[in-house]
Amino acid sequence: MAHTHSALKRNRQAKKRTLRNRATKASVKTALKKTMAAIEAGDAAKATAEFRLASQILDKAAARRTIHPN
Repeated sequence: MAHTHSALKRNRQAKKRTLRNRATKASVKTALKKTMAAIEAGDAAKATAEFRLASQILDKAAARRTIHPN
């Protein structure tokens, strides 16, 4: 357990960031699964729309450094 005020603050920040990162990664995975399902179903219009949404979500996650930009 942390003893100093700065270490306690760092623990609080880490918990908040962990929750935010988990939520972002979950939304990325969900968007990718929806995209792959639309592609496998053969629905071109839905696949295109899902792909655009997934790429936006991926770009935002990469910009926030939740996932690696490459």
